[in-house]
Amino acid sequence: MKNTEINKTNYDLALEQFVLYWGEMASAWGINKTMAQIHALLFASSEPLDTDTIMEQLSISRGNANMNLHSLLDWKLVHRINYPSDRKDYYQADKDVWETAAKIIRERQRLEISPIRENLRECLHILTNEETKSSKETEFKDRIDDFLDLLELFEDFTNAILPYVSHKNLKSLRKLVNLALKRNLLRSKPEDILPLPKKKR
Repeated sequence: MKNTEINKTNYDLALEQFVLYWGEMASAWGINKTMAQIHALLFASSEPLDTDTIMEQLSISRGNANMNLHSLLDWKLVHRINYPSDRKDYYQADKDVWETAAKIIRERQRLEISPIRENLRECLHILTNEETKSSKETEFKDRIDDFLDLLELFEDFTNAILPYVSHKNLKSLRKLVNLALKRNLLRSKPEDILPLPKKKR
């Protein structure tokens, strides 16, 4: 009996590795492993896949497949396709990696950053309502204010950068990256960017 690995094409082997890798990366997305693997499978496939094929490829139950496909639809990372002559639902992932990245960033911001910001505002509201504040409360309020400023700045930055990512505006993105790199260098070695002023005689 031949080893099944021998009969696999390079595409099959690369697909398996890609799906496994994408699944391991799931925690970085803030999603579960199966959801990431389904997305990887649909992303790599040139044709839409039905639920049965997804279940077979990933060895998962129908309930698990349906739940995670629903989540991927919510994230707008995949879309459902129906054919007139077929009662099955088919699914296809967005093939544009830039748009996919923008959607993931946008969803992570909605699910994580925005709720944290709102919770911090509630804490701040509690502290602000106190007529007399101890030094401990004042210090705590200042720390929350700083945290809120950071989160709001992060959201502003994300909202500003997302259109460049969505439209794959490499030229502008590279300019922003280079500007940030020069700014970092300026803080550590300003003489490498700006010439030192000549000493007066």
